Amino acid sequence: MIPTPPTLPSRGLRRDVRAAGAAALLVVASALAGRRIEDTSRTLFVDWPPLLASWEPHLGPGTPAAVLVAVATVAYGPALAARLPWRALLPAVWGTATVWILSLALVDGWHRGIAGRLTTRHEYLRVIDRFDDIPAALRGFTGHILLDSPDNWPAHVAGHPPAATLTFVLLDRIGLRGGGWAGMWCIVVGATACVAVLVAIRALAAEALARRAAPFLVLAPAAVWMGTSADAYFAAVAAWAVAFAALAVTRRSPGWAAASGLLLGLTCYLSYGLTLFALIVAAVLVLGRRGVRERPVLPAALLAGLAVVPTVFTLAGFDWWEAYRLLVTRYGQGAGGIRPYGYWVWADLACAVLVTGLATVAGLRRTAAVPVRHRTGPRADLRLAFVVCAALAALLVADLSGMSKAETERIWLPFALWLLPACAFLTSPRLWLAAQALLALLLNHLLFTGW
Repeated sequence: MIPTPPTLPSRGLRRDVRAAGAAALLVVASALAGRRIEDTSRTLFVDWPPLLASWEPHLGPGTPAAVLVAVATVAYGPALAARLPWRALLPAVWGTATVWILSLALVDGWHRGIAGRLTTRHEYLRVIDRFDDIPAALRGFTGHILLDSPDNWPAHVAGHPPAATLTFVLLDRIGLRGGGWAGMWCIVVGATACVAVLVAIRALAAEALARRAAPFLVLAPAAVWMGTSADAYFAAVAAWAVAFAALAVTRRSPGWAAASGLLLGLTCYLSYGLTLFALIVAAVLVLGRRGVRERPVLPAALLAGLAVVPTVFTLAGFDWWEAYRLLVTRYGQGAGGIRPYGYWVWADLACAVLVTGLATVAGLRRTAAVPVRHRTGPRADLRLAFVVCAALAALLVADLSGMSKAETERIWLPFALWLLPACAFLTSPRLWLAAQALLALLLNHLLFTGW
């Protein structure tokens, strides 16, 4: 009997692998070039370029759970995502993403991985006692941004509008004090971003695409930095702003539009850079233009909601534009003014590869091909590709701005989550999921990704 020859991978899969290989070479090139720059001029201010991390192979109490979640999601994730009722799928995604993020964080132990993360000298919890009088703190906020100002804010406090710090102040006020509660807040709330992305995809494109994307949102390497980082919380707020906008235009609902505007306004007061989420919301409005034409009140409701948070902070005495102007100066006073733009403008893209994984690179290759075949392909594919491209455009604008030199593995988490749905276009999902899980496990066990 003549043996059956092995099945060759499809042309599409081979192209996916080549795209992933090119991205891997980008990461290697950024690591080698970064190591040389750091060894010679010490201008990168990172120990393991392009990541803000240190080489530290280790295991921890979260290791068994992380491996178990990875294996189970690779083995059963695609099938469960396809078969579970929608109302059961969303909490399943949230729960699994939470466990994945939490278990990876616990590889570094409870204190080092969670409770101590937001209490370091650069973080928000270091200034809780300076917000005993919240109105006075807001009125004087801009007076402490510059490095040469009296009692200047720590880096992360100065680098964000005060809604970021106020979140942790309010947690403290209701009795959820300390780094443990703050860390768990970021993990649990941050994991809801996966649900928000799925809600938006289902509303704008198709439920089938959302189901195919679900395991990739759960098992994203981004989870390494979502536990524990305030940027995970920011990502969730921004993601729900987009999801509510999608529900508004597809259901013709002024209520959802107002809720979207409210969260978008909050997003802008959590992080200056997340104003770029206006590009993604604009993409949603373009896709839902029919609903907007039928209910002209939708944009008005969105703008009314958008005005709430800026109005409250402005009346309280905080000037967003003045604070941003001072932040640009502060950025130049510190490492941001020394880090070479010529390196980080492309090395930050290597960070994005590590955050989103090689599967996302392959998915983006397929996303780029969707408009070419849009006349014969499903319309839902084109709509999903449009949203993903809007997120990619926002990320590229952030990159070119020069205000995101290094630490983008954390800072760009909100944008990165909207690239992951590109994985819905992939064939061989278990193969790519395994690659995502392996990358996350290696990063978390070989490096210490503190900041």
